[in-house]
Amino acid sequence: MIRFAVPKGSLEAETRAILERAWYGIVWPERSYRPKVRDPEIELKVLRPQEIPVYVAEGYYDIGITGLDWVVESDADVVELLDLEYGGVKLVLAAPPMFKGMSLSDLLVKFKEEGRCFRVSTEYPKITRSYLMKNESYKRLYGDEEPLIITPWWKVGENEMVRIFLSFGATEAKPPEEVDAIVDATRTGTTLRRNNLEQLEVVMESTARLIANRDSLDDEAKREKIYDVVSLLKGVVDSDKKLHIFLNVREENLGKLVSSLPALKSPTVSKLSTEGWYSVNTVIGKDDFFKILPLLRKFAQGLVVHKPDQILPLEEIKDESEEGKGKGA
Repeated sequence: MIRFAVPKGSLEAETRAILERAWYGIVWPERSYRPKVRDPEIELKVLRPQEIPVYVAEGYYDIGITGLDWVVESDADVVELLDLEYGGVKLVLAAPPMFKGMSLSDLLVKFKEEGRCFRVSTEYPKITRSYLMKNESYKRLYGDEEPLIITPWWKVGENEMVRIFLSFGATEAKPPEEVDAIVDATRTGTTLRRNNLEQLEVVMESTARLIANRDSLDDEAKREKIYDVVSLLKGVVDSDKKLHIFLNVREENLGKLVSSLPALKSPTVSKLSTEGWYSVNTVIGKDDFFKILPLLRKFAQGLVVHKPDQILPLEEIKDESEEGKGKGA
């Protein structure tokens, strides 16, 4: 049995969709924390994405889906297996319009010269601390002193001139009374603008990731099942970038056409019952389709284009599974 933690909240709908497309036939009743899939060897549990990296690292779950931002924030010792390429957000530094056009360095210098404490609110105190301490102006002004992180339960850090306040949501509402700036996740920036905030810098970018427990990857039976999951999810991710095309071509044009067709390995070519005609069957990148369309119009006949449900790179997954034997160490 593989224990699989899946996220609640902003990643929930897209996670449900990718599991459906991977043919798991998921049943996810509203308000249920224990959805079911067709595979009896997979047990799902819904958790907050913030918690999933820690629970996977601790071995309560073998695999999980969460945002890269929460993997970095938790500093969890997990193995990243796959970028699922959905749930894309940016963690940004944002502040009221009075600071428009200023950088983090500008703000640090301004507040230091005015003898004022620079205050930041965020749900990502560790990422924010690291981002601040990597800033050249911060290093020049404060050296190796860590910003003071303030939560309802504890404080850590010694630099009281730069304070990071843990936020429990509605971070964009905090400036300007409680803090001077925020570090928050955004997709479009709409919420920031509605709350009269200006994006100043991008701290990091994040998408949903499939992660695994190291000990689970050392267990041969679990590792094989985990890579079954990787194969099907990667098949969905890759299928969004590909097109499956079928076409007929005259024999005299076959070589010109085939030599110009991109494919996973090489196109499948079959002789038709009609003398002098061949069929060509291949998978190409969506972007490549527009590049070769003039060629297809010139030489092909009876073109059929499908969007594939799955593209399973089995050889690649097999190699990754073999490498996974050592990832738990």
